[in-house]
Amino acid sequence: MDDLPISPAGDGVRLRVKLAPRASRNALGAIAADADGRALLKCSVTAPPADGAANAALVRLLAKSLDLPKSAITITAGQSDRLKTLHLAGAPEELMRRLPPLLGKDRR
Repeated sequence: MDDLPISPAGDGVRLRVKLAPRASRNALGAIAADADGRALLKCSVTAPPADGAANAALVRLLAKSLDLPKSAITITAGQSDRLKTLHLAGAPEELMRRLPPLLGKDRR
């Protein structure tokens, strides 16, 4: 398994996420692996997976957690899937420093 679900990508970073809609709370969770062994961040949101509500809630959660504007976060793959790839715009070095503390492997 890759250690972290983030990687530099042009003008920002790429983040791989597994989203759980209709959860009891909005939260960043643990790092897990997909079927191919690639790392992803488990996230949960209270919004249902209808009309883009869960995706919007995920963007709000990440924006708040990372102190980024919502406009800096784009879902690039997985709009209608639980496995998503997001692009976080900004200085890659800064984002790569800011993300790991939020992705602690002991989080659940």
